[in-house]
Parts: sequence; C-alpha cells; structure tokens
Amino acid sequence: MEQRVKQQSDFGIDYPIKRETAPQNFLKLFYPFHYSVGMAVEKHLSGPDLTRHQTVILWIIHSKGTDGHTIHRKTIERLIGEWYELGSPAISKVLRAMADKELNLISIKESKTSAREKVIRLTKRGQATVDEMMKRTEAFIKLISDELTDEEIANGMEFMSRVGAIVEGGVAGRED
Repeated sequence: MEQRVKQQSDFGIDYPIKRETAPQNFLKLFYPFHYSVGMAVEKHLSGPDLTRHQTVILWIIHSKGTDGHTIHRKTIERLIGEWYELGSPAISKVLRAMADKELNLISIKESKTSAREKVIRLTKRGQATVDEMMKRTEAFIKLISDELTDEEIANGMEFMSRVGAIVEGGVAGRED
C-alpha cells in the first residue's frame, strides 16, 4: 500500500508519516477528530429533541444491549461513567425522565435475578427514536464519506477498528 505524500497539513501533521512521529501526529489530530467530528456526529445522533445524556444512554442500549434493546442499569452506569462524570443519582434522574410517559423511550423493570438490579428496555417509541438517530446520522456520515476514496474509507475504518480494539483491550490503563 503506497503512502500518499503530502507537503502540508491543515492540522500540522509531520510528513512523511513515520512510526516515530505517530504519537505527536495522533495528538495533533485528536482535537479536530474528537471534538469537531465527534461533536458533529453526536449532534446528529441527538437531533432536535434529545439531550446528550439521553443520546448516550440510547446509544449504549443500542450498541451494548442484548439484541440492541435490553440492558442492565449497572451496565449503563459503568459505560456512561466512561464518557461523562455522571453519578448514580444523576443517571437515575435521566432514566426516570426517559421512562416518563411524556418521552416513553425506555421501560425500567426489576431484574428477575435480583430485586436490587433494574433492567432497562427500549419501548417501541424508543426503538423508533434509535432508528431515526441512526438514519439521520448515517446520512450525515455519508456526506463525509462521499468526499473520500474507497481506499481512504477502508484504511480509516481499519485504523479506527484497531485503535478501538487496542484501547478497549486495556492499553488505556497502562503506563510506561
């Protein structure tokens, strides 16, 4: 695979790309990717009606829940805690609002295995909301991918998959 040679970067990347300069270059891309791209994607996921916390909870249920619609409350608490500094009382407040008949996005039931554990499940309206989130955000991401070559898309997806697997595999907790 031939590396494209580029003389300048909008983000101050040092070319040619080398393993030795990868950490510095990665950091130069962190802000634009995490904040600019990440926030734009989050904005489309949220749409006009959802708060950031509601969006993250729906995403967690969709991506980590059983069949994409059922999850234990403790799992939501653990995963949302990785993104936001949100304590148990605040999470309970968001979940109660999402279960309220006005929003009716989720149901909260007692677990069959433990009276202390709650099971969160998407309602029909919640599933429709997730479907709308995905459709709206996929349309936005298509606008981005339409500007990329097939090779850039494939390489970018492979890179993001590998980095995600490495970080989720525990490298984030290790220090030199």
